[in-house]
Amino acid sequence: MSSEHAHKAGVGALTLGAMGVVFGDIGTSPLYTLKECLHISRLQGTMQADLYGILSLIFWSITLVVTLKYLTFILRADNKGEGGIFALLALVPEKLRTARPGLISIVAFFAAMGAALLYGDGIITPAISVLGAVEGLAVADPAWKEYVVPLSCAILIGLFLIQSRGTGAVGVLFGPVMLVWFLTLGVLGVYHISFNPEILYALLPHHAVQYFAHHGWGGLHILSSVVLAITGGEALYADMGHFGLKPIRLAWLGVVMPCLILGYFGQGAHVLRDPAAAANPLFAMVPQGNWTVALVILSSMAAVIASQALISGAFSLTRQAVQLGLFPRFDIKHTAHEMEGQIYIPRINYLLGIGCLFLVLEFRESSRLAAAYGIAVSGTMAITSVMFFLVARRTWGWSLPKSLAVLLAFLALDLPFLAANLGKFTEGGFVPVLIGAVIMVIMVIWNRGRTLVGHRVRVRFTSWESAEARIKQRLVTRVPGTAVFMNSNAGILPWALIRHVDRGRSLQDTVVLVTVRVMGDPAVAEAERTTYEQLPIGFHQFVIRYGFMEEPKVLPALLAAVREQGIPFDEDEVTYYLGRENFVASKKGQMGVWTESIFAFLHRNAVTADRFFGLPPRQVVELGTQMDL
Repeated sequence: MSSEHAHKAGVGALTLGAMGVVFGDIGTSPLYTLKECLHISRLQGTMQADLYGILSLIFWSITLVVTLKYLTFILRADNKGEGGIFALLALVPEKLRTARPGLISIVAFFAAMGAALLYGDGIITPAISVLGAVEGLAVADPAWKEYVVPLSCAILIGLFLIQSRGTGAVGVLFGPVMLVWFLTLGVLGVYHISFNPEILYALLPHHAVQYFAHHGWGGLHILSSVVLAITGGEALYADMGHFGLKPIRLAWLGVVMPCLILGYFGQGAHVLRDPAAAANPLFAMVPQGNWTVALVILSSMAAVIASQALISGAFSLTRQAVQLGLFPRFDIKHTAHEMEGQIYIPRINYLLGIGCLFLVLEFRESSRLAAAYGIAVSGTMAITSVMFFLVARRTWGWSLPKSLAVLLAFLALDLPFLAANLGKFTEGGFVPVLIGAVIMVIMVIWNRGRTLVGHRVRVRFTSWESAEARIKQRLVTRVPGTAVFMNSNAGILPWALIRHVDRGRSLQDTVVLVTVRVMGDPAVAEAERTTYEQLPIGFHQFVIRYGFMEEPKVLPALLAAVREQGIPFDEDEVTYYLGRENFVASKKGQMGVWTESIFAFLHRNAVTADRFFGLPPRQVVELGTQMDL
């Protein structure tokens, strides 16, 4: 089932790189996780049993969710080496992914919901990570407390401003910096554990059970903070295509997990010695003063790296959603010609930046912002579990008892976290839900409108023969030259061609029809990139295929294809014809006035087809028509 990419770099380099990208989010969780857990339990110096229970819950959550669920099972569900919620959707049988025209299937709906929640996570992570790191200054000197928010905003503004320049120049530092961060957590943990080695008894699971036995159903609330320790688990799956399964597993089992556990237990050991350290246990692990400032600087660098990983993930997720028809077209820029994955999407960057700054200015403390965290993470994890069940049962052919047993085991982990976090909805948990809901509405409306447009065209001209008859009836003359018509459906003629003949009564001698198809695979082999069919009356049909992780630049593939077929094609003289729809949004349509108005707004503000497909703008002619969906 797993087919790793053929990575050029060695396993060692990929393992180091994975520490900087894959584990940035989960690696900065020690900044705030135990602090929030202790705050919820209102730990007193005499309540040693609570501390043991909390540490046990953190350890077993990391072990069961990250190591068992994701590394052992979920990472097996790769789509030719690529991971993530959309790669998982592509593995589901097509009949489960498709629905009637204008409708989105239940499976695709849940995948889109998981992706939408990840955007909420992508906005909260930079804000809480940077705030949590900078708050360490107040531990070094309480006078610094009033500068925490301005400094956090300055760091975030700088982070989002450099996105357009790419991260290639500093990206090489991500792995080494995070390695230093993890080793620092491990060393500090060992140092403090040495004073209270009995804290290691918290590794035993009965301490977690005793926590709930002592607190009853009210103890479930602690899971809303324990979940902070596993935020970023989804990144292991989403970033699998960049590094491969083996380097991710090596990094996690060899460095990241041991250092995280030592760091958490070291914080707990120090709280046993000094209950006052519960206010900010991580920064209390070093002597107050210059050592605290040094740890703040290192943790701030780790927070920026974690934020960068989430921002890059949002760019990648957006590109996949555009390719799969769930988002309008965005202007996507490459920041490194030698690396396909380094992209920059200005609009998404702007929206993420505004969202992060708003959260910092509104919540002002990582503790308050932590209340907004968790719903998006636990919701996405539960959706991933259900999608994995469908792939295991319908694609891999697992027996129902086996696949159902795995699903129930996963949900037994996911649903308690989700239930605990739903209790924080009014405290800030509504933030990721609101963000996800807005994105989900956009996805559903865009997908519905896009499929209705395609259906309207197919109904209008049901076959090549009916369209050909109309062309012959209206066509008066053929003129020298070559015309390229972008065609959404290879089975029929594009309406832009019909309209061109209707109004101009003429057509070039050579007509090339180009259909771009986005496949369920992340990439398409060059040998399978293009197929050709010769049609009557001097028409030529090309179908160009791209994977959902590829950039659909049409011109290079088209030039290679026409040369191979010997079709007359003067690159500087060819005219490209595109259709441009205007939507009426009346009560007569199927979509309704409001939904069609939203779709029309998204359509108007989407990147034009010529820019998206990389066509020369001076040689593009747009032909418009009105539609009522």
